[in-house]
Amino acid sequence: MSSDAVKKRKPKVIRNEEGTPETKRGRAEGEQDVLVYHEEVELEGRDPQQDYLLYKDTCAALAKLMAEIQELKSSGAKSVEMEERRRQCSVHFITLKKLNRLAHMRLKKGRDQTHEAKQRVDVLHLQLQNLLYEVMHLQKEINKCLEFKSQHEEIELVSEEEFFQEAPAEISRPHVTRDDHHQLTLARLDWELEQRKRLAEQYKMSLARKEKIHKAIEQKREYLSSLQPGLQNIMQASLPVQECLSMPFEQMQKQAEVARHLPPPLYVLLVQAAAYGQACDKTLSASISGDVDEAKALSRPPEDSQDDESDSDAEEEQQNTKRRRATVGVQLDDKRKEMLRRHPLSLCVDLKCKDGSVLHLFFYYLMNLNILTVKTKVSTTTDLSGAVSAGELLNSESLLNCLYASDHGQETPNPTNRYQFDKVGITTFADYVSDLGHPYVWVQKLGGLQFSSDGAQVSCDVALSASHMERTMKLLQGRLQARLALHKQFSSLEHSIIPVSGECQHLFPAKVVSGLTRWTMMSYQEFTELGFVQHVLKAGLLRETDLFFMAVVERGTARLLAAVVVNPRYPEVMPLFSLSLHWKGERSGRTEDNLRAMESEVNVFRAELQGPRPGFQLLTNQIQRLCVCLDVYLEMESQVCDGSEGPKEFPREKMCLRTARGPSRLKPFKYNHPQGFFSHR
Repeated sequence: MSSDAVKKRKPKVIRNEEGTPETKRGRAEGEQDVLVYHEEVELEGRDPQQDYLLYKDTCAALAKLMAEIQELKSSGAKSVEMEERRRQCSVHFITLKKLNRLAHMRLKKGRDQTHEAKQRVDVLHLQLQNLLYEVMHLQKEINKCLEFKSQHEEIELVSEEEFFQEAPAEISRPHVTRDDHHQLTLARLDWELEQRKRLAEQYKMSLARKEKIHKAIEQKREYLSSLQPGLQNIMQASLPVQECLSMPFEQMQKQAEVARHLPPPLYVLLVQAAAYGQACDKTLSASISGDVDEAKALSRPPEDSQDDESDSDAEEEQQNTKRRRATVGVQLDDKRKEMLRRHPLSLCVDLKCKDGSVLHLFFYYLMNLNILTVKTKVSTTTDLSGAVSAGELLNSESLLNCLYASDHGQETPNPTNRYQFDKVGITTFADYVSDLGHPYVWVQKLGGLQFSSDGAQVSCDVALSASHMERTMKLLQGRLQARLALHKQFSSLEHSIIPVSGECQHLFPAKVVSGLTRWTMMSYQEFTELGFVQHVLKAGLLRETDLFFMAVVERGTARLLAAVVVNPRYPEVMPLFSLSLHWKGERSGRTEDNLRAMESEVNVFRAELQGPRPGFQLLTNQIQRLCVCLDVYLEMESQVCDGSEGPKEFPREKMCLRTARGPSRLKPFKYNHPQGFFSHR
């Protein structure tokens, strides 16, 4: 048998890595002599360690054969030996390829097993997560059940003792409820329901009774409303009677209603001024002005202040994030305005004089400083615009200066205000007087306010206000009358006319040659620059609140300058004259004894020059005496200095007992009435 026939009879070996031998065998059922070879089946029976050793041995044998082939080639051996070794090498290569396939199959099998294990782990992990979620859900449900609060827990039930005492036996059931807390709660809820039903019935009855009463009130209100027009007609018809009897009941009622919202100092001042007007001065009137609604808002107690403050703070924070923050200067200005804030209501007191002039006093209360201020206004029946030098007499800023001694009204009398001003950067209150008014001490006393040096305050002392009311009102009326009299006198003095009343004519001789030629007003700075008033300035007899004037008296070539200081308290305080004579040189009271005597005549002898009380003619009498003294001095001095014959500049017209006396040769300046001669004092 040939080799080809043998090859045909050899069984076929089919390698299949996907199916099993049984399935492959089923595909070719007709081929009974075909054997199926499956490496996966072989792989299960092989040991990986043995395969690893086989791999090492095969590699070693292959390397050995390669070396032999190399030696045979180099030695030129027969090709038969080399062919034999090549076949052996091919067998070893086949073995290595098989081992490589088995290794890859093992790796794939291991990966498949690992993937299956990971899938099983993932399934178990998912089941675990589901179980944990179910556990968490069950716990939440359990917590909800544990935290559940029934609505009956919010109901305030009666105590158990009261329940067993008041509840009937069919509801309380003591034999059951005392041992069962649940039944006790149900019984208490039943009793609460019964009580609420009973109270609901009572509430309905009360509502019905309320409606009945409300209807009765509405009927009575309609009846009273129908009376209102008739009462108003009666009140309107009685107004002429009220005016005739000086009993304005309606006006007083309205003012009393508004007065309830005044701050305590202004209220005390209103009551005392009204009482003084009724008792002593029927022409005095007091009225209230201002915003009543704002005053009511101030007097209303704050509600929910803490909540409002917290809400306002939150709003301010939100606004601050949206807008630029205010500068420090703007914040200080706002604080100053708040500190100097007035009360919305003010008080006006009108003082009337006999000549028809009225002094209007406007009183204000500064709430944060706790002081009163006053502003003034003068109304007259005549035109007072003629006198230029009288411009400051009725000025509202200086009219009431020094009503009492040293009370200038420029600084606050409350010592506490000094520390308040330091916080907001106010150096002096005088900067705000023109807007806020003057805080005179007498104004505080009229409002019942009195401050001590340690800052203690007697709050609204009615007795203090009453004790100062009468004298202060008289001083105010006297101040207005004095200023009006001065205004009238200044108008004449500016026209070189010295108005001497008939009651004062006996103080002067019938003929006075010297006359006033000029009367002007001066400022404090201009006055202090005069050389002949320095001694007065050094003596401290001047204040910036005084009024300063310059009078010029002339006779012939002689010219007498008189610097006049008028105190705000005129005529209680005499005007002060300082003299300077321009005649044959310049002379003053510091260098000439006779001029000093002339100053004494006009400055010292108040009782002679005052005239009838209250002494409003004092200033004009002083100027007239100054003219008389100048006549006496010039006539006597001209006779002594000029001994020549012929006409003299100042002929002697005054009758004197002696022309001079003493080493200083003083002239006789005292006028004796009714004899009509001059003598020495």
